[in-house]
Amino acid sequence: MHERESLTCLVARAREGDQRAWDEVVERFAGLLWAIARSHRLDCQAAADCVQATWLRLVESLDRIDQPEALPGWLLTTARREALRIIHSQGRVLLDRDEEPRDRPDDQADDLDAHLLASERDTVLWRTFGRLGERCRRLLRILMADDAPPYAVVATELGMPVGSIGPTRARCLSRLRELLGESGYEFRAGATRGQA
Repeated sequence: MHERESLTCLVARAREGDQRAWDEVVERFAGLLWAIARSHRLDCQAAADCVQATWLRLVESLDRIDQPEALPGWLLTTARREALRIIHSQGRVLLDRDEEPRDRPDDQADDLDAHLLASERDTVLWRTFGRLGERCRRLLRILMADDAPPYAVVATELGMPVGSIGPTRARCLSRLRELLGESGYEFRAGATRGQA
């Protein structure tokens, strides 16, 4: 397995128009941008607009980024500003909406039973997640992104000491387990993301 290229090298290559470098930057940070958009309760279309606008801002600002290793923080802040701009332009907080009619079958859906069980699990998990405090929800969304930013960036974004992030995360996850238990949902230790 090869070592991941540093952000300094990637950004330098992207500035020169290297498409592979751009693709790598997008692959590393797309999860983070989607997590930020979803943490602002944007519907699918608005979240996609937020993510796309953030990438556009990066294209426009790439030559002015003096510290490429701080790119995760720059992206996090920019995505947050874009999400707030979208919310402000809508005049309200957007809620998730279905993109397609519910009665339309999906020809490529998984086995119906597995799909229903996964849907039920996800519904219980997200409903329970919504019962956590706002601080826990924001922290967990950011930290669970595929390429989460460094703790120093998270600390700045959430206004908390770096040393308290790990313990706060542990308390939030513990509280989530408790709430899941109260709902009758069985939590299995060692489950991967997207599983319970």
